[in-house]
Amino acid sequence: MKNLPGGGVIRALYSKPKQLATCFLILFVLFAQIATAQKATIPRDTSFTIYSTYQKEVKNRPYVQMAKPPMPAGVLAKKEVVYSTIGDRELHLDVFYPANKSKKKLPAVLLIHGGGWRSGSKENLVPMAQQLAAKGYVTVTAEYRLSPEAKYPAAVHDLKAAVRWMRANAETYNLDKNKIAALGCSAGGQLAALLGTTNKNTKLEGTGGNPKQSSAVQAVIDMDGVLAFKHPESAEGVVASQWLGGTYEEQAENWIEASALTHVGKNAVPILFINSSTPRFHAGREDFIQVLNQHNIYSEVHTFPDTPHPFWLLHPWFNPTLELTVNFLNKNFKHE
Repeated sequence: MKNLPGGGVIRALYSKPKQLATCFLILFVLFAQIATAQKATIPRDTSFTIYSTYQKEVKNRPYVQMAKPPMPAGVLAKKEVVYSTIGDRELHLDVFYPANKSKKKLPAVLLIHGGGWRSGSKENLVPMAQQLAAKGYVTVTAEYRLSPEAKYPAAVHDLKAAVRWMRANAETYNLDKNKIAALGCSAGGQLAALLGTTNKNTKLEGTGGNPKQSSAVQAVIDMDGVLAFKHPESAEGVVASQWLGGTYEEQAENWIEASALTHVGKNAVPILFINSSTPRFHAGREDFIQVLNQHNIYSEVHTFPDTPHPFWLLHPWFNPTLELTVNFLNKNFKHE
């Protein structure tokens, strides 16, 4: 030790354990502050959560409860897995899957949270993901870049990368590469529908990793996600503009390209619409279904009467929503 630079200081510290402990504590705090500062560089809007939704809705509907059921028995989880890296930005996902390994590959679901393309988090859909895993599905809740951090089409690139990650890791989770669904709520529903109508659109792939894997999904569950941003039924405004890089007059190409109705055709996939009683969140749905019918592509529509927009986060609608979702997936993936 005496031959090392600063050896005298090191010897002095070792001879005084309290001072050494203080030094380590100071270093720990400094590293923690650096890590916090690095995270703080990513803009966050934390306004949309399960709890904030409950606080808002219980004022008008005192019977509602937050839907946060416990982790079901027989379900395993792997959390905060890095699925894509954009520069020095790591994107994370959580995986939920049955503990008992099936001889058959299991269908999978990518769950996409809502929040106006600017708020929300993957944690909002953990309860739904856990319950679907208990029904025999491999489920993934993924974070994606929101409008305070990155504009359209970053979120689309991220979610397609998440699908590619699922296929790249299919063996690890006993996942069937040919049976992946996208489930989204509100803004997440819009994104899920966009994934389901752009399976062969290379323009929206991005560079988020696993380029040899397909980003195609084979089914979509859209919960109150609009199908068209510019439409007679649409009421999208400031929040959509923040994500799409400007108003329709300023960024018409983005408003059109980000609309699933623009892309729906022979390459679309079966879709389940689960809707609230608020009409504006159905924008473009009937036109969308009309195109599906022309190509003999299956669709279902279920509307809950007298419901708030984020019904999937609350009882008494959580369980019926889960049941509709499982029935649709079982039917289209021939899975029991």
